[in-house]
Amino acid sequence: MASASTSAAPSRSRRGTASRRALRLRVCTGILAAVVLAVALVPLLFPLDRQAVDLAAKLQPPSAAHPFGTDEVGRDLLLRCVYGLRVSLLVGVVAAVVATVIGTAVGALAGALGGWADRTVMRLVDLFSSVPHLLLGIFLVAMFRPGVWPVIVSVALTHWLSTARIVRAEVLSLRSRPHLDAALTGGASRWRVTTRHLLPAVLPQAGLAAVLMVPHAIWHESALSFLGLGLPAHEASLGIMANAARSSLLAGDWWPTLFPGLFLVVPTLAVAGLAGAWRERLNPRRRSELML
Repeated sequence: MASASTSAAPSRSRRGTASRRALRLRVCTGILAAVVLAVALVPLLFPLDRQAVDLAAKLQPPSAAHPFGTDEVGRDLLLRCVYGLRVSLLVGVVAAVVATVIGTAVGALAGALGGWADRTVMRLVDLFSSVPHLLLGIFLVAMFRPGVWPVIVSVALTHWLSTARIVRAEVLSLRSRPHLDAALTGGASRWRVTTRHLLPAVLPQAGLAAVLMVPHAIWHESALSFLGLGLPAHEASLGIMANAARSSLLAGDWWPTLFPGLFLVVPTLAVAGLAGAWRERLNPRRRSELML
């Protein structure tokens, strides 16, 4: 009887862990689905006038007419938050895809070639990694006019380094497999082995890196816009809105700061939750740790 109850306890624990994991996955998926629907449908139903100003309605608290209240010049915060999140998602997704492509190509090349080529590429990666991402991003954005595409280029060129390291490590691990040694010994070129065997094997890890990079890129864009180096000041951006709300917060008006912050934090946590589930699926023996 004692052994039966002892064996039943881990089983219940595993079922409880699986149910919590499934609940987390459903919640994260629901949040991201709501975000995608909002950024896709709201601009079609409620066009945003970026120049609209209504000083008579400035800094109104949340109400039925304005669920998130209004900002310092009377604009509806809910509408501007949705438009700002739309820009942040555009920057995050495009920059993450570009950075992942660059990092995967560089990491696969370094791992497949090995020797001096691997050492040279990784020393360049270490050199770029020694410079803080935000500082390098500020330098890149400052060379262009404020806009979405300079921010995307800045984020992509500063976030491919971690993907390159992950892909290189995976390629080095795969190179020691017997079937790859047999292919090389049998006369297959390194290019064929890399494109036919190594790259398809590292794509799941590269995809996970891209998903984890999206929230990081969103925060990077918001930080640049907060500093006045991202989008133009009249555009709806979560970073610009947070910057403009600083004086309102000191005056006791909390809603211009709270809601743009929630629009940053909640999608970030949802993406991180999905990435954690993906990592557990790739490596079920090790409990995932969410890294942003």
